[in-house]
Formats: sequence, structure tokens, C-alpha cells
Amino acid sequence: MMKKTFSILVIAAALLVTLPASAQIKFGIRGGANLVNMKFNNGTFDKDNRAGFYVGPTVKFTVPIVGLSLDASALYDEKTAEVNGETMKAQSIDIPINVRYGVGLGSVANLFLFAGPQFGFNVASDKKFYDSAKEWTWKSSNVSVNVGVGCTVLKHVEVKANYNIACTKSVEDSNNSDISAKYNSWQLGLAYYF
Repeated sequence: MMKKTFSILVIAAALLVTLPASAQIKFGIRGGANLVNMKFNNGTFDKDNRAGFYVGPTVKFTVPIVGLSLDASALYDEKTAEVNGETMKAQSIDIPINVRYGVGLGSVANLFLFAGPQFGFNVASDKKFYDSAKEWTWKSSNVSVNVGVGCTVLKHVEVKANYNIACTKSVEDSNNSDISAKYNSWQLGLAYYF
């Protein structure tokens, strides 16, 4: 029993030592489009979906466990929505961190699923939006979750499609804390890894 336990500990230690040595890190740039759906907790608002975009550096960390990798980015993100005929715009720095599981299709392509948290920090110079009756305040930070699918082609080009689900408020009425909104969005993106 003692010999078996010792063997398991030696194998586990060897794996821990070799994982970082054989891991791969790739740097790149990512950009894409948002299709925004603003959700209010009060159904009396007239709203339309709008578009936006994101762009920034990204890094992919592949570990030597078949199919498993991580990616993280620092993205400038701009989203707009139309509420009661007025355009609301949010500008933020978003940091998505995704766990990925992929299946290789030879040396040409790799299909993967991914999910993970995203942390957003408002960088808009004007954090307030006014309509005829209310003063809306952008939240200084927010948390959301990404769930999606992607494909890497020729080890350098990557296409992703995902849904970003807001977990915290994006906007709230300064005078009435009962009314708030969240930005959810479909995202389609392209990345290039060097």
C-alpha cells in the first residue's frame, strides 16, 4: 500500500513539473462585433437592439492535456442600445477569461467550445445619460459570462461566436433604484495569433 501511494505521488509530482515546461503560450489580437440586447427589469421601455464592436490584445495558454486551453483578452468594448428613441452608449475595458475544450481536425483546424467570466470596467468620459424623465447612471464595473463555440484554422486564425450574459446591472436610474438594465449581447469575433 505504501509503495503504491509513493508511486502515485511521484507520478503526480512529475506531471506538475512537466505541465508548465510543455505548455504553449501564443499572443495575438482580437476584434469583433456585438449585437446588443438591453434588458430592463421594468417592461415599460421601448427598446431596440443595436450593434457595437470590440478590439484588443489576447493570449492563449495551451496545456498538454488533450483539448484543454485557456484564453484571456483586454478588449476595448463599445455597445449601444436605443431606449425610448434615444441612443445609449457604453464604453468599457473588458477582460474575458475563457476555459476552452477543443477537438482537432488534423493540422488544418480545431473546433472548440468555451465558457468563462468577463469583467468590465467603464471608461466612458460621461457616465450619465439623460432622457426626458430620468437620469441614468452607468455602473463603474460589471460582471458577465461568455458561452460559445469557435474554430482555429492553420494554428493562427480563430473565429468565435458567443453569447455574453450580464450577471450584474449595467445601468440604473439614479432617482429610482428599482429600475435597472443589463446589456446582453451576441458576439462574433476574429483573432490572429502570432
